[in-house]
Amino acid sequence: MDVKTVNSADARKSFSNLLNESGFGGRRIIVTRKGKAVAAVVPIEDLEAIQAMEDQKDSTEANRILSDPKSEYIPWEQAKKELVK
Repeated sequence: MDVKTVNSADARKSFSNLLNESGFGGRRIIVTRKGKAVAAVVPIEDLEAIQAMEDQKDSTEANRILSDPKSEYIPWEQAKKELVK
């Protein structure tokens, strides 16, 4: 897939156009600052696919931990108490 690169100053000037290119045209856009990639504008379908992959990875890891009686994990009730502190 074609990826467009734009510096942050130009991105600011043409943000609406970048949203249209990405949202309706399916284009991925990298935003740079001082020559370094700092952000991306991607179609929502790309973000949803990334999130689905992360959810699957988290689920696989959770199942691995829960199925191994020797693995160390913190029960949810204990984790909740520690988060509230």
